[in-house]
Amino acid sequence: MGFQALYTAATGMQAAEFRLDVTANNMANAGTTAFKRSRANFEDSYYQYLKLPGAVDLQGNMTAVGTHVGLGTQVSSTQVDHRQGALLLTEAPLDVAINGEGFFQIQQGSQIFYSRAGNFSKNANGQIVVGSADLGRLLVPNITIPQDALEISITGDGNVAVRMPNQTQLNTLGQIQLAKFVNPQGLLQIGDNLFAASDASGQPLLSTPGQDGLGTLQQNFLEQSNAEPVQELVDLIHTQRNFELNSQVIQAADQQLQVVANIRRY
Repeated sequence: MGFQALYTAATGMQAAEFRLDVTANNMANAGTTAFKRSRANFEDSYYQYLKLPGAVDLQGNMTAVGTHVGLGTQVSSTQVDHRQGALLLTEAPLDVAINGEGFFQIQQGSQIFYSRAGNFSKNANGQIVVGSADLGRLLVPNITIPQDALEISITGDGNVAVRMPNQTQLNTLGQIQLAKFVNPQGLLQIGDNLFAASDASGQPLLSTPGQDGLGTLQQNFLEQSNAEPVQELVDLIHTQRNFELNSQVIQAADQQLQVVANIRRY
């Protein structure tokens, strides 16, 4: 049985290593705009039954329990926590936060991705794009800000308007739409603060901010990461202790095997 303990404890160390990787990614993105932390879930592995419950003894009585031993643990899933992060006031007119559910639609080539990060900017053509130094991803629907616009207004329902020179009233340019998914847990994280739809997430429901269960927009704000450094540190300590306990089991099992080997030698 000493060999089995070695393998079982090894699965515990592998699980702790996986959880450590997830926690490290959460901590690394504690300052990433609109980042959503992940949680590693585990499940127990198969069981080796030496005696099944319900066996009949010599007197014809049925046993209430059996004899079995578990074979360790394994990763069952990694779930993304889509709870909203705190909103940070930036005073930048093209910084927009979603207060509630929903995702911005982001166009890259012919593909549409989804994001909670509303750190937008303008490209050389005046189009609203994601503030990235790598790719000019457009906000969908595409909205172009005139070069001589003096003021930009983005309302809670996504209405984008500007004030032009020698004018007192705002001119409407378009309206931002948000996307919602039946199962946001099924979205694929592809990096760059982007999610991609999948068969598990379902097709997006597109609607006006503030309608159909979608959140409203807040101009001059950015959503912060929902990874809490203190909680991640607690998880890190817990993972470290779990790893140490499993390593001690391996040491104990190894010592037991050495004792058994010495006994057999004599």
